[in-house]
Amino acid sequence: MIQRKEYLEKLISWRDKQMIKVVTGVRRCGKSTLFRLYIDYLKSTGVTDEQIISVNLEDLDHEDLLQYRSLYSYVKERICKDKTTYVFLDEVQNCQHFEKAVDSLYIKPNIDVYITGSNAYMLSGELATLLSGRYITIDMLPLSFREYLEACDTRETNSKDQFNDYIRFGSFPYVSMLNRTDTIITPYLDGIYNTILVKDVARREGITDIPLLESIVKCVASSIGSPISIKKISDTLNSSGRSISVNTVDNYLRALTDSYIFYKADRYDIKGRQHLKTLGKYYMVDTGLRNLLLAGSASDTGHLIENIVYLELLRRGNKVNIGKLAEKEVDFVARYSEGMAYYQVSSTVLDENTLKRELEPLQRIPDNHPKFLLTLDEIGAGANHDGIRQLNLIDWLLGK
Repeated sequence: MIQRKEYLEKLISWRDKQMIKVVTGVRRCGKSTLFRLYIDYLKSTGVTDEQIISVNLEDLDHEDLLQYRSLYSYVKERICKDKTTYVFLDEVQNCQHFEKAVDSLYIKPNIDVYITGSNAYMLSGELATLLSGRYITIDMLPLSFREYLEACDTRETNSKDQFNDYIRFGSFPYVSMLNRTDTIITPYLDGIYNTILVKDVARREGITDIPLLESIVKCVASSIGSPISIKKISDTLNSSGRSISVNTVDNYLRALTDSYIFYKADRYDIKGRQHLKTLGKYYMVDTGLRNLLLAGSASDTGHLIENIVYLELLRRGNKVNIGKLAEKEVDFVARYSEGMAYYQVSSTVLDENTLKRELEPLQRIPDNHPKFLLTLDEIGAGANHDGIRQLNLIDWLLGK
């Protein structure tokens, strides 16, 4: 199993706290493996098998637990009376009204509850209402580049070659264990994509026109790193002979972000210090999935690395927006507990005019928060452009 150290440490820090631990993220990003790693950790501290109740609600062995009363009864019968019982419910959204069972377990003494889900819908509606203030979320993503290198046999090649594979085939954990060729990776990614589309989007939202849903997915995937207008998507599809309203496109996009296949970054007015509601950008959870959907299209390294930087900023605990400064744009405004930082991303700035263009938005920002320019250029220890630090993207991803 790949050691997901950062996520494991988060679970450990919340151990035995009176909060429900909710691990969310796209399918196959490693949530179930994280539970297994955590259970191994618990056992290493003296927790016995009888203190652990683990239920995967996608397993046919537990098909009879897809109603909340039966799930509650199953767990209740196995609770230890004199020791803490650790309850793990995997893909809990498959149980109808699961929040009622989770709430009833939560209020019992000496029970520590952990749940996972592959759809953000589970964090709205009844769960948010019934369990308000009683749960914390750990948002999980596929492998960071550093985790990817640790999982691969890095003796075979250098980190630059591995990074090219990381961009091309993506970062789902199992990909790092496969022979990275199109004939091997493509069927695996295709299976993930179709499962997400059918189970987490179409079935949950009652969508029957799958080809139309796929058209929207491909439209958004081809536009990562570019401002997206819902009306423009609707107009584009209508002009190609598909009839779809702006409201329907909006609903489909919400379902796609709920399933964690896309993430939306809203615009932020840097000077006015306010969020803007229009022309946000969407980024895909995995560049391998994007390449799968847009096979045969022209290479787009600039937007792909922008996508990777966005996800990495999320992994590092930032809230990420697109920066707007008059007519200029800053790729990312990353806000964290100690403050904020600004990032520009470009594949190369060896051309003097390109360097000037990328630096100008950062130079115009009227504050002293850190400013970074991330590129694939080999620049040694980095460069400083009047306070703007230029870093090699691969080194930055590796924490160097």
